[in-house]
Amino acid sequence: MADNLTDAAEARVVNWLTGNTTTAPTLPLMVRLMTANGSDSTPGTEVTNAGGSAYAPQAATFSVASSGVPASNSADIVFTNMPAIGGSGIVGVEIWDSAATPFRWWWGAVTLAKTTNLGDPVRILAGTLVLTEQ
Repeated sequence: MADNLTDAAEARVVNWLTGNTTTAPTLPLMVRLMTANGSDSTPGTEVTNAGGSAYAPQAATFSVASSGVPASNSADIVFTNMPAIGGSGIVGVEIWDSAATPFRWWWGAVTLAKTTNLGDPVRILAGTLVLTEQ
């Protein structure tokens, strides 16, 4: 996902850079699965539970980014007991923090949409959720 900071996150980064705030994400960062992607300014449509499923956002940790090397998830992210998702399937992910009122930091489309049957797991393998900024 290249250049997918939300508009609000971009403002927080600029305010941090200019010394106007010390606001940082409340950890852990939580990965949410989307059935419709949002945009820089609008959240997408998150997966909802049905039929006894137990989908929930999952915590993620990321490697350190450096010049020319993006950050990526440092361990598998596993969503268990998913609801049945047909149609276009899971088409994106969003990264929110864990504040009392969660803040949306990042969003992006997946490379390959994923449909699920009730009870299926969804796994994002370590190193495949890549965060870069251009």
